[in-house]
Amino acid sequence: MSKFINPRLGRLETYVPGEQPKDQQYIKLNTNELPYPPSPEVIARVNAAQVADLRLYSDPTCGGLVEKLARQYDVAPENVFVGNGSDEVLNFAFACYCRAGAAFADLTYGFYGVFAELYGIDADIKPLRDDFSIDPADYMNVGKAVVIANPNAPTGLVLPVETIEAIVRSNPDHVVIIDEAYVDFGATSVVPLTKKYENLLVASTFSKSRALAGARVGFGIGNEALIRDLNRIKFTTNPYNINRLSLVAAEAALDSQAYFDEKDRLVAQTRASATAALRALGFETTDSMANFIFAKSDRIGGGDLYRQLKARGILVRHFDTARIKDFVRITVGTPAEMDALLGAINDILNSLD
Repeated sequence: MSKFINPRLGRLETYVPGEQPKDQQYIKLNTNELPYPPSPEVIARVNAAQVADLRLYSDPTCGGLVEKLARQYDVAPENVFVGNGSDEVLNFAFACYCRAGAAFADLTYGFYGVFAELYGIDADIKPLRDDFSIDPADYMNVGKAVVIANPNAPTGLVLPVETIEAIVRSNPDHVVIIDEAYVDFGATSVVPLTKKYENLLVASTFSKSRALAGARVGFGIGNEALIRDLNRIKFTTNPYNINRLSLVAAEAALDSQAYFDEKDRLVAQTRASATAALRALGFETTDSMANFIFAKSDRIGGGDLYRQLKARGILVRHFDTARIKDFVRITVGTPAEMDALLGAINDILNSLD
């Protein structure tokens, strides 16, 4: 880094995204993308005419997308914020609501810690239980903002709606942020609770269940006053935060929701069969409700398994964190991709003998 950087920013520990290697073709099961393409409607609408209009700025209000999201989630347009991925929604939420600190899990989405450090926020780290579940008592009446990924990453575990409601109710003077990036793969959204509680903000994304990771579109749903807060940050920093093609693609995705519902059900079915197969091979796995499987084997460490799979052309995610160093996180691919993964794992385990 340069000698000119603000020393506080120079000390930031950056978020490490999943690798995107270009040296060969991989079966890519490391970054939780949907293994299926966007809907035909999305592909048809992102056309040459739309590309020609890239000379024009995008709609800073994201009006068409906001209207469609409001209808999809049965809220008013005033309850919807559109961001550059859910990361921007979370970024703005940390900036707005965490003056008194933020409570979040020790094993969860890595950006929470990055945002806390970026804004000088006191991070109240709550350890997950031994089985990687969240202890709701840790978040009751904590006197600061609460941030919970539901399902959590990298574990895929969920809290029931009534538990989240109890956490929201116990923190009336602080915002509770529920990150629902993976909710469409089998969990239940708490968006309906935003009509009941002024301190609940739900963040979500088009990157996972709607196959638009490269488009960078996310959204937040909450009380009208919360949405005004987020828009205040947006319109003072980057009012054209969503490009024209991404807006077109996201609207088309909502217009073809049945297509994505079918693909998400297929992912859930593949997750169940792959989890059963891994357990049959002696793996320990969590009961994931996301589009990934969190697994470990007593016969091989997580780092070794990651490296041997990569050598065979298959990418999974390994984290160096001491508590989960023996685990890998496996994105659920197509049935054929998961068969290839399981075949490779079986070969690796047999080679140990």
